[in-house]
Amino acid sequence: MRIQFRSRRAEGGFSLVEVLCAILILGIGLVGLTQGIATALNSSKDSETQTAAALIAAGVIETLRAEGYIIDGEQEGECGPELPLYRWKEKVASTDIDGLHEVTVMVENAKSGQGIYELQTLLFDPPLTLASQDSSTNERDSSKSRSKDRRRR
Repeated sequence: MRIQFRSRRAEGGFSLVEVLCAILILGIGLVGLTQGIATALNSSKDSETQTAAALIAAGVIETLRAEGYIIDGEQEGECGPELPLYRWKEKVASTDIDGLHEVTVMVENAKSGQGIYELQTLLFDPPLTLASQDSSTNERDSSKSRSKDRRRR
């Protein structure tokens, strides 16, 4: 009768080196997953900032269009307590065509002053004819001054 002796090494199980390698591989995978999630969240925030800035710029241009007349010059304003991180600058300049104005609205970070979004468009404000100019000059001047007062607030 023969007796066989088994060494402890021949028995099943993991060595310390194998366990350490498995932990290292798992750790690298978790770091990669964490970086991926952080990148996705950052991209989402950047997208939200760009969308808000685009809507602000479009709103400023639509407000200018809704006033019914266009005055050349530069203005700037805050976006109010709802959007304290943004401010806008508007520049209106005449073009070679009578009544056509180039409008540029720049939205920037209120704290750093860094530009976020710029929107350019052309708006047409038909020039007054001589017959209607006399009757509407006083009305138009008074509405322009009211609009300037509103924008300053």
